[in-house]
Amino acid sequence: MKKIYGLSLLFILFISQAYSQLKTDVLIVGGGASGTMAAIQASRMGVKSIVIEETVWLGGMLTSAGVSAIDGNHKLPSGLWGEFRDKLYAYYGGPKAVETGWVSNTLFEPSVGNKILQEMVKKESNIQVLFETSWTKPVKTESGWRMEVRDKKQKKNTIEAKILIDATELGDVMASLQVPYYLGMDSQSLTKETFALPQANDIIQDMTYVITLKDFGKGADKTIKKPKNYDPSEFAGSCDVSDPATFNSNNNDCYKMLTYGALPNKKFMINWPKKGNDIYLNIVEKSPEERKVMLEDAKQMTLRFVYYIQNELGYKHLGIAYDEYPTKDGFPMIPYHRESRRLQAKSLFALQHIMNPFDTEEAYYKTGIAVGDYTIDHHHYKYGNAPEIDFVKIRVPSYNVPMGSLIPKNFDGLIVSEKSIGVSNIVNGATRLQPVVLGIGQASGALAAVAVKQGKQPAQVSIRAVQAALLDHQAYIMPYIDVPVSDPQFQVMQKIGATGLLKGSGVPYKWANQTWFYPEREVSEYELMQGLREYYPELNTNWDASGAAITLSGLKDLLAYIKIEKSEVEMQELLKSENIQLDNNKEKLNRRMISVILDKVLKPFDQEIDYTGKIENKQFK
Repeated sequence: MKKIYGLSLLFILFISQAYSQLKTDVLIVGGGASGTMAAIQASRMGVKSIVIEETVWLGGMLTSAGVSAIDGNHKLPSGLWGEFRDKLYAYYGGPKAVETGWVSNTLFEPSVGNKILQEMVKKESNIQVLFETSWTKPVKTESGWRMEVRDKKQKKNTIEAKILIDATELGDVMASLQVPYYLGMDSQSLTKETFALPQANDIIQDMTYVITLKDFGKGADKTIKKPKNYDPSEFAGSCDVSDPATFNSNNNDCYKMLTYGALPNKKFMINWPKKGNDIYLNIVEKSPEERKVMLEDAKQMTLRFVYYIQNELGYKHLGIAYDEYPTKDGFPMIPYHRESRRLQAKSLFALQHIMNPFDTEEAYYKTGIAVGDYTIDHHHYKYGNAPEIDFVKIRVPSYNVPMGSLIPKNFDGLIVSEKSIGVSNIVNGATRLQPVVLGIGQASGALAAVAVKQGKQPAQVSIRAVQAALLDHQAYIMPYIDVPVSDPQFQVMQKIGATGLLKGSGVPYKWANQTWFYPEREVSEYELMQGLREYYPELNTNWDASGAAITLSGLKDLLAYIKIEKSEVEMQELLKSENIQLDNNKEKLNRRMISVILDKVLKPFDQEIDYTGKIENKQFK
């Protein structure tokens, strides 16, 4: 009897070790750039999450794919992106120590990026990461979601969660759930973009299997074995470093090509588009097994380019940094995907919403949850017959991503992040960049946390509540280059900008586009009345506002039209509470001052909006 009891106990112990159940608030599939940020943000809002990650690293394209040269948002260090960058500065010794390559202001070793992200996550008590773990199709339940996962030892876990975030590199979770999505180049009839094609196709951007090289010193010979099918003509012209955003061409400089992605400690990110190691390889709809086989072609492309650099260009002392990644072949764990599936979302963020944010039917800028300033950058060098759209010469200002692009059009309980949000194919060329994806991840975490706390579906959550949470965590919701987080009125001007009462000015500028709020600029009576008319329709019949700069007296009169009685003394006191001093009652008010007064008197940011930015109840005073 004792023997039978003992065997039963061993069997139960075996079953418990091989199969267990976990519960959490938010289940995040993918510990990449967005998934990691989503977990950190949710944790800091007091919400628990479990992250499922297939590798042993965090950071995705930043680290596990080796793309450790940050594109864009140098002057928009929003939220967790700014925090991550500050930790890089602290590790390497300041901003100049990470300006090692000319493609970026911030470059770092992938292993260091992973180390920093791991440390950030470990400091959070509400995050559990399951590394080297695969997942199966999620199942909807009455309380949320259930998913079965399996680790490298084949131990199974069943995870129950209230909210699910798809933070995979290719939108695999939403695809498994048959949530509608787009893939490839869009038709003009879908997106209404003048640059879009008459007919859609399934062409995506080139991808890259990045590799990290290291300078082993003069005289060293680290030349790899000649790869199969090597032909030097494949890479002829790779030393062309002319800027595609300008009209300059034929600028041949092989050393400059290599220092494009020069990293600290004499390392080099090999991620070169022009006759380099980009490859057209559409694996999005393939199975994991098929992808693994096909990705060998991408690795071989990179090895051929490495051999070309060493053998033809003469840089034999540059060898593969085999100690950079925990892999046998020296490659990163995953490839760099520039494009994935794109969600059919509540908001389809298209080019016109970036080019003319204040003049489109949908005022998506009011619903912003992440910001970006990089230009529209597509890689189609290797496809060979892609439609000719000169993407990088499409001039746009900086922009913000609408919250509705993270939420499926007609599917509850799911938030989509990473590169799979609801954007057009053209706009994906800007939103795919690392700081934007980090911001999208942070916003996903904030959205999930608010949904959990309020017991609501993500689609039912107040946009303003999510934006307010992001502002409280130093994230930008408006892309103002001249209103840094350190500004005493940062939140006030962000909020007023998101209401449309005062609008920013967008400027296409090189590879770092801009939007300016101009806090110290005077405001005319007419400009302010134009902003107020959307909130107070009765002003549409009033044309008493002058083009002259507004004063306290003029603002007092304008507010009186909408039956808001505030004396000049009362408004002066409001400014004093923000340490803003007026010399006299006749002094002209600037945008900073007006933002403070409007925020405190009208509280326009408290007014709820829908996914198009439309005010849900115009009479909110």
